[in-house]
Amino acid sequence: MKLRLDQDGITEEFFEDTRLLGITASVKNYQFCMLLNRNMGYDFRLNPEIEIEMRKKGRKYFFSIYQYQEPTSQLVHYLYHNHYEGEYLLPEFKHMDFLWLMKHDWVDDEKCEWITQVVRQMNGVQLVAELTHEQIRNKGNMIFE
Repeated sequence: MKLRLDQDGITEEFFEDTRLLGITASVKNYQFCMLLNRNMGYDFRLNPEIEIEMRKKGRKYFFSIYQYQEPTSQLVHYLYHNHYEGEYLLPEFKHMDFLWLMKHDWVDDEKCEWITQVVRQMNGVQLVAELTHEQIRNKGNMIFE
């Protein structure tokens, strides 16, 4: 008897009740987090335990993830760096430098719009766009749990 991993089920569950923003910014990931923390009152920190390792063409690629847990809710913000040495976590969004996943609690349109507006006004940010689940072809690349 063979056991098969239900990848679609795992992916669907991981992205349940999430919102995702794609961000194009000409700053380093740690600088971007410092800007977010200063402008939004957040406390994004690098979480090496959930860094994503991808193997491609006989090489390893590492995609860092910064994390911030809101103190008054279950909501956790994850900021993924979308590229590492010429490879992309989500190749369908090569123009996006960062992917901001909001997870574990519902984020209403008003809050999502506030985050989008604040980020859009930050130095070095060229683009902020909400990404729908249907647009993401390589969802499995973002799963870390």
